[in-house]
Amino acid sequence: MTSGNNGASTPEDDDPFGYLYADGQANGAQPPSGGGGYGYPGSVNRTRAVGQRQYGQPAPTQQQYGQSAPTQQQTAAYGQVPQQQGAYGQPSAHYAAPETFPGGGAPTAPQQQPTRGGRSGGPNTKGLLIGAIAVVAAVVIGIGVAIMGGDDSDNKASGDSTPTTSTSQSAQPSQSASASAAADLPKTDAKDLQLGGGATVASDVEGAQSDGGSYVTNLNNQGASVTWTIDDIPKAGVYTVFAYFSAAGEDQSMTLSVNGKTFGSKLNLGNFAHAKDGDFAHGWTKTYAWPSLKQGTNTITLSCQAGDKCNVLLDQLWLKAGQVKN
Repeated sequence: MTSGNNGASTPEDDDPFGYLYADGQANGAQPPSGGGGYGYPGSVNRTRAVGQRQYGQPAPTQQQYGQSAPTQQQTAAYGQVPQQQGAYGQPSAHYAAPETFPGGGAPTAPQQQPTRGGRSGGPNTKGLLIGAIAVVAAVVIGIGVAIMGGDDSDNKASGDSTPTTSTSQSAQPSQSASASAAADLPKTDAKDLQLGGGATVASDVEGAQSDGGSYVTNLNNQGASVTWTIDDIPKAGVYTVFAYFSAAGEDQSMTLSVNGKTFGSKLNLGNFAHAKDGDFAHGWTKTYAWPSLKQGTNTITLSCQAGDKCNVLLDQLWLKAGQVKN
């Protein structure tokens, strides 16, 4: 070879299509013949027919190992297309399920441990509900005990050993309440009142509670009267007017007037002590009436009018709030 021509057998001059050109034909390039290579004579090119070399074929399976390579006749078919893989998402032809292999088995899902009551998983809601109800019941009981014991603890702390008054007691004023009201309302001796119609003061008969044992007598005359002017009545309402007197033998009665108006029929001055006729020393007793008074100043008059029986000795008068008997 000369410096101008290195021959057609060098790799860089190996043109498989040299036979198509004039210079290639001059150098002896030949078209491919059946099953053989093509190019220049003595070329190092290693060619294969179209379709002989296949790309992308899957790796041989376990059963294919040890088999002989495919022959030229098996692969020489022009345009043979390699085996296509399965569509996307579809199992490959070479895929085998695990259970097909020796020792393989279908995977099993983990089993949940059943709970009491036939329920699987989840909290025991029945137990939680019972617990919540028990807590609420305990709180309610505790509050009730605290309320019931609160009053006793307060009484012990204050040193008051007197039990509280029950609301089931009678609505009528108690004796202690009446005594308290009487202390706030006036009480008078009859001898200190305004006398009229011939009424006089005496002290011959024993048993009078007024100062010095004095009382008003000579009331058994028509027109005789005793008038009591009361100041500072705290509020308007019904009051009880008490009269301490003495009657002997036959029952007596007189006219009661409040603020110039007759109240009721007659004031009953009966012989409640059952004293014998003329025995005024053993006839001391009391009577009462329930007139309505106004706030401020009021006048109460006990008089002997036509048809009255007025043979009594009058000792004291006093007031109590409300309708009471003692």
